[in-house]
Amino acid sequence: MPVPGRLLKEGENLLQIRIRADSERRAGLSRVTIGPATPVRTALFEGAYAWRFTGSVLLTAFSLIVGSIALALWFTQVDTGATGRRQRDALYFWAAVAEFCWALRVADAMIPEPPLPWQLWGVLMAGCYAGWAASAMMFCYHLADWVQSPRTRWVRWPTAAVVVGTVVFTWLALNREEPRWLTAWLAVEITIVLGFVAAFAVATVRRPSVERLLVAGAALVTVAFGTRDWLVIRLSDAYGETTWVRYSSVMFGVALLLIVLRRFHFASVQARGWVKTLADRVAQRERELASTYAELEEVARDQARTHERERILRDMHDGVGSHISSAIRQLQSGQTSPEELLRTLRDSLDQLKLSIDSIHLPPGDIGALLAALRYRLEPRLAAADIAFEWGVDELPPVTQLDAHATRQLQFLLFEAISNVLQHAHASALRIEADARDGAVRLRVIDNGVGFDAAEVPEALSKRAAAIGARLAIESRPGRTVVQLVFD
Repeated sequence: MPVPGRLLKEGENLLQIRIRADSERRAGLSRVTIGPATPVRTALFEGAYAWRFTGSVLLTAFSLIVGSIALALWFTQVDTGATGRRQRDALYFWAAVAEFCWALRVADAMIPEPPLPWQLWGVLMAGCYAGWAASAMMFCYHLADWVQSPRTRWVRWPTAAVVVGTVVFTWLALNREEPRWLTAWLAVEITIVLGFVAAFAVATVRRPSVERLLVAGAALVTVAFGTRDWLVIRLSDAYGETTWVRYSSVMFGVALLLIVLRRFHFASVQARGWVKTLADRVAQRERELASTYAELEEVARDQARTHERERILRDMHDGVGSHISSAIRQLQSGQTSPEELLRTLRDSLDQLKLSIDSIHLPPGDIGALLAALRYRLEPRLAAADIAFEWGVDELPPVTQLDAHATRQLQFLLFEAISNVLQHAHASALRIEADARDGAVRLRVIDNGVGFDAAEVPEALSKRAAAIGARLAIESRPGRTVVQLVFD
C-alpha cells in the first residue's frame, strides 16, 4: 500500500501489521517487505500472485473441464454386459469425482471469505482433499482390473478409511485447535496411499500397458509431492511455502485425457473393423442370396416349363386326343360319312393350332384371343360356305382371367363355333364383343336351325363356371346367341 512521505519521520517510524490467521488454514503467508512500490510489486507481489491465485484459477478450470469430460463419458458410454444389464464404466465415474473434489479444493485459494463457518469449511476442504485421493485410488483400482479378483476387493476399505479418517481428525484438530491431530493423520494417510500406489506400480510392472504406466507415473510423483508438502508445511514454520500437490495433480488429469483419447481411438478402430466385418458379411450374404435366388429362379423356370408341358399335354389329351378318338370310333363303326370324318379331323387340327396359339396369348387380353380365333377358323367357315361377320370393339383387359382361364375361354369359344360348323346348318356367323357399364360381353351368333336352349351343352357350362363368366344362351330357328359376360 502507498505510504505518504510526510508521515515518515526519522527515528519515529513504527509500522504495525496485524495478521488474523484461521487455525489450520496454513500456507500462503510470506515475510513483510518494505520498499518502493514498483520494485516490491513487480518483483515480489505480482509473481507470487500469479503463482498462487492465477495458477489456482487455471488448475480449477482444468480440473472442471477434465471432470466434466469424464462425467459425460460415464453417462454416455453404456455397455450391455453378459447378463444383459446395461452397465457404465466406473473408471470414468471415479475420475470425474476426483477432478471435481480437487477443483473445489484448489478453489479455496480464491475464496477470501468462506460461505460456511470456518470449522465446517475446513472439514469440507480436507474432505475434498481426501475425496480426491480416495477417488484417484478407486480409479487405479478399476484400471488395474482388481475389481475382477476377489483377492483384491479388500483394497476398497483403505480408500474409505482415507475419507472417514480425514473428516474425523480434521474436526478434532479445528475444534480443539491442536494441529497435531491432523498432522498425525496425514502421515497415516500418506502411508496408506503410498502402499496402494506401490501395489499398483507392482501390478503395472507385471502387466504393463500405456494407460497403467501413465497413471502409475502420475501417482508416484503425486505421492512424492504430498510427502514433501507434509514435511515442509505441516512439520516446519515455512508459512510462505505453498503446496506442490496442486500442480502435480495436473499429471493425473493429463493421464486421464490421454487414456480417453487412446480408448476413443481404439473404439474408433474397433468400430471401423466391425463395420468392415459387417460389410464383408453382408456382401457374403448378398452373394449367397443371389446364388440362392438364381437357383430358385432356375427351379421356377423348370417348374414353369414342366407345367406348360403338362398343360399342353392335357389340352392335347382333352381336345385333340378326344377328336382323334372320335375319328377312330367313326372309322371303326363304318357308318360315318367322309364329310363327318373330315370335319372331326379338322376340329382336331384346329384344336391343336389353338393350343399352340394359347402359349403366346397375354392373360386377360380377350381382343388378342378373338383375333387368333378368327385367324384359325375363318378359312373353315369360308370352306363351309358360312359368311363371317366381325363386330369386336376395343376391349380392356379382364383381370380375373389368368393364363389358364384365358385358355379355357379360348376352348369354350372354339366349342361354340365348332357346334355351329357341325350342327347348326347356318349360312352366317357373327362374333361380337363390347365393354359397357364395367362388364365385358362376348357373343357368338348364327342363323342356323337352333336347338333347345333349356339343354345347355355341358362342356360350355363347365368351362364358363371355371372362368367365372355368366353364360346365357338364346336359341330359335334362324337365330342362336351364346353370350358370356365378365363383370
